[in-house]
Amino acid sequence: MTMDAPSVEVITLGCRLNTLESEAIRKAAREAGQTDLVIVNTCAVTAEAVRQARQTIRRLKRDSPDRRIIITGCAAQTEPETFAAMSEVSQIIGNDIKLKPETWSETVPTMPPDFGIAATERVLVNDIMSTRETAGHMIAGNQIDTLEGRARAFVQVQNGCDHRCTFCIIPFGRGNSRSVPMGEVTAQIARLVASGYREVVLTGVDLTSYGADLPGAPKLGTLVKAILDHVPDLKRLRISSIDSIEADALLISLLKEEARLMPHLHLSLQAGDDLTLKRMKRRHSRADAIRFCAELRAARPEFVFGADIITGFPTETEAMFENSLRLIDDCGLTFLHVFPYSPRAGTPAARMPQVAGDVIKARAARLREAGRLALARHLDGWVGQEADILTERGQIGHLDDFTTVRFSEIAEPGTLARARITGHDGTRLAGMLLTGACGIAAE
Repeated sequence: MTMDAPSVEVITLGCRLNTLESEAIRKAAREAGQTDLVIVNTCAVTAEAVRQARQTIRRLKRDSPDRRIIITGCAAQTEPETFAAMSEVSQIIGNDIKLKPETWSETVPTMPPDFGIAATERVLVNDIMSTRETAGHMIAGNQIDTLEGRARAFVQVQNGCDHRCTFCIIPFGRGNSRSVPMGEVTAQIARLVASGYREVVLTGVDLTSYGADLPGAPKLGTLVKAILDHVPDLKRLRISSIDSIEADALLISLLKEEARLMPHLHLSLQAGDDLTLKRMKRRHSRADAIRFCAELRAARPEFVFGADIITGFPTETEAMFENSLRLIDDCGLTFLHVFPYSPRAGTPAARMPQVAGDVIKARAARLREAGRLALARHLDGWVGQEADILTERGQIGHLDDFTTVRFSEIAEPGTLARARITGHDGTRLAGMLLTGACGIAAE
């Protein structure tokens, strides 16, 4: 959760993409002259996420009864009626218009808190499936300077999803897949690099579907190659989360061979059992996931993988769960995101035979413990070594493989430095910059 200045406060719930979009929302609302406004950018990935959104709204109203509260994000899109029923909420704004600057000047009245909402629509939520826009506003404002200094910029190149996994509500919150044209992406990244950013992260809801809606249907690999070719001063390019089975041949080749493409991927795996994957309507098998990780690690042994794993999916037996548990070792996973399954109304999985809640909780705990041990082994392997690090604010940095490092020296954010790894605390490394007292390393 992130908070901002009292005039326009943006509260972000859920994924990193929401965090990036909140930056654009905050900027637009401030430039529109909004005051005494709280915007909650919600998540809909689980029923618990929606419950937390409602809880957050009630707390905000108790703490600041005179401030207007506007709700947007995926939960606002998928179930606007939930928030319309809350007296604390002044307005609900859909995902399709939340990034448009005019939304915050034309549809949100700049009025005293007691003005009410009578002069404008209270619920501004459209049919997200009809959205086809690929405008550059999708990548505007996604520079998290407030979090990491001028070090790492996030560029949203894709939104929405054309797949219909049986557990997932997100396509109904984000709409169908749509992509930002390659020329707009490379121009934006060139501007970021010229302004001092050393690393760019490509983000989206379903990154490997990039380009299917564009003329010529370029693949994600084509976009990555264009960025590397046309922005030669970019030091590091990183890809966030992908669906490995949809990685195109050029992308895989670049991941194997291009040093500026960082050796880290977060994989949307969801399960390690073939029958569970079939019931989830996923597009890969257990063997596909293992083969993908092995292929990249054979070319670049330094490659590190994270993954999303759902536990307690309907009909999951103990044997099915064990297959997911073993996937940590079989794929060599390091960073694990564990999601205890919760049914989302309107999805096919919600109508399947459910696993008992206490079983789901216990399996999630086992999976998280296995993930903790895997991360500890990875951190152990770094102790005593030297590594390149991109420094950020708060004496934090990240290695090429995205492992977090905390160091005792003060360094200018955005510095590419050399560090010696001295230990770890189980979640991140401890390091010493090899640069003398000032803590600033030359490239």
